[in-house]
Amino acid sequence: MVATPPTPTGRFPDVPGARDHRLVGAALATATVSTVLLVLGVRFGWLGPDVGRGATFCEAARDGWVKQPANSLSNLGFVVAGLAIGWRARDRALLGDTLPRLRGTTTALACIVVLLGPASAAMHATQSDLGGRLDMLSMYLVAGFAAAYAVTRWWRRGRTLLWQVFLLLVAACQLVGLWDREIPVVMFAGNAAFGLLLVLAVVLEVRLWRRGSPHTDLRWGAAALASMLVAFAIWNASRNAWCDPDSLLQGHAAWHLLGALAAYLLFRLYASERD
Repeated sequence: MVATPPTPTGRFPDVPGARDHRLVGAALATATVSTVLLVLGVRFGWLGPDVGRGATFCEAARDGWVKQPANSLSNLGFVVAGLAIGWRARDRALLGDTLPRLRGTTTALACIVVLLGPASAAMHATQSDLGGRLDMLSMYLVAGFAAAYAVTRWWRRGRTLLWQVFLLLVAACQLVGLWDREIPVVMFAGNAAFGLLLVLAVVLEVRLWRRGSPHTDLRWGAAALASMLVAFAIWNASRNAWCDPDSLLQGHAAWHLLGALAAYLLFRLYASERD
């Protein structure tokens, strides 16, 4: 039997059961660096003074370093989800047919999901203006990725278009987010932009499934969508009817955890794609 020679990096990408640990390493490095920076930023006030950002999400601000402990710590769900994406993606055979062709895409997705955690926690832990901006940017990144990845596959193009559309969508969200008038239900223009990108991604994923080439297991997408819809319902209810400011059981924390689950399920949808 002739052994399969390794690639220059020492990997055996075509051997069943081969593992590539670089992706989970990138996700772990992102989690470590971003979390350390968050802790230092909160401890030494690098994110600026408390201006009440995030105060509309029910939980009362506490004394001490972390203003909203439940809404802050629940963001660990995104870190776990990003690391889970990296861990599963070690095996090339579990990534479907499209993700490996768009090199770097899975790594970017895992790192973006990880970053959602510390970025959102930056707002809830400090209620600072910069923390709020980091929170919104992380939302734009994940929604922009979902929409750009769907657009790229719909047009059957490569990763150059993916990143061009991704950067364009994130920049557009940043501009929309500058509009400071309150919007019914979603509160801010930035939240509306985030939601519209997710709707675009859902519509394109359904159309891709109906087109049938390549084929995805839409059950993963349906589960991700259901998780987000439940999260959005809790997000709304916890701002008013279910609001208990002094409780550590916060509806907005549930929004974070369900959003993290949705991000992982979305990855599983992508990984189910077969030509």
